[in-house]
Amino acid sequence: MEELPIGRRVAYWRGRRKMSQQVFADRLGKSKSWVDKVERGVRRLDKFSVIHEIADVLQLDAQLLLGKDPERRPESVTCIDQVEVEEIRAALERYDSISTFFRPTNSLPPLAEMHKATNHAWLTFQHAKYGVLARALPRLLRDAQAADAHYTGDDDDAQQAASLLGQLYQIASSTLRKLGEHDLAWLAADRSIAVSHRAGDRLLTGVATCRVGNALLALGRSRAALEVNVNIANRLAPADSRSSTPEQLSVYGLLLLQGAMAAARLGDSATVRDLVNGADDAARGLGENRNHYWTCFGPTNVQLHRAAAAVELGEGRAAVETHRVIMEDPGFSALLPERRAHHLLDIARGYAQFGELEKATEMLLEGDRLAPAEIRCRPVAHAVMSDVLRRTRGTPSAPVAELAEQMGVGV
Repeated sequence: MEELPIGRRVAYWRGRRKMSQQVFADRLGKSKSWVDKVERGVRRLDKFSVIHEIADVLQLDAQLLLGKDPERRPESVTCIDQVEVEEIRAALERYDSISTFFRPTNSLPPLAEMHKATNHAWLTFQHAKYGVLARALPRLLRDAQAADAHYTGDDDDAQQAASLLGQLYQIASSTLRKLGEHDLAWLAADRSIAVSHRAGDRLLTGVATCRVGNALLALGRSRAALEVNVNIANRLAPADSRSSTPEQLSVYGLLLLQGAMAAARLGDSATVRDLVNGADDAARGLGENRNHYWTCFGPTNVQLHRAAAAVELGEGRAAVETHRVIMEDPGFSALLPERRAHHLLDIARGYAQFGELEKATEMLLEGDRLAPAEIRCRPVAHAVMSDVLRRTRGTPSAPVAELAEQMGVGV
């Protein structure tokens, strides 16, 4: 394999993964023609960011595409480094609307292509592939910013461009917040609100509000997070379940759940109960788990937030009891990896609160099997692992010690 050109290696591994050129192109957010030219050697692959994207879609080490032996460093594959953070920061600091006034943009990807790339980015986030997102977001943001600056007025193209940019700001905010870059997460979320207004989509603005609330909560501003979520939830509240749409119920319910998490951080159990019960009513109106506006909202997600709020309130035993109910719900196994691994991390925190350290590590190990980046890359997971190791008598088991090493947490 090492003597083959990189395009031929891409074709080889695509065939091994039983993907057509069209499916492979869709997952990359590229055109089938682009893939064909790469595989025939007509188009060069000279950007490491693109090579890493291809490797992630093909589920192999990038070194194999380069004809080298793979490096056994799982944390470098799944996590984000400071260089990538700075590239995202640079993309967030661009002001294309000003520069385009002086010099119009000459070339832009088609909006349909950008729409596919944005959907792929959402799925990448919901599969907890944060390293892939870190490498892809700067280019996606630059393209979307240029499109938003290029398409002006109130026509469909302008609103679609604004919607795509608003969504990418949301993806950036959620990814950065998970990885501990809270100031940048707030900036991206705030940008999303402003752009979503131009898209003329109240529900997109509502979801952007959730990202702002999450960023405020991460920055320690729990009261502000509670107020912003509840304020917009009240504005989007359906008059009755018969006249509301599934999309409206999903966004409204998500706002209530995020408000509940902020109330839990404040220690306000009564408000937590009221908001979670309101979200439960919305989920019952929805009837099943959905992913409208990428909310993953539904009855199961309400239960996940009920457990998470209990952990924030310091009620680990109550969280574990809710977890046992969730494990009997077939809807849980149908959730995407990020949601499930996030929940297992919450339950690991819950077990640790009342000294069930072995159970806490079981949750971390199970979460790592589902979505490694959710466990290995998140500061909150590092804090749980450090706490468990500090309180564990004797030597931790081999799997726990190995995971701690991969997380960069000293045993």
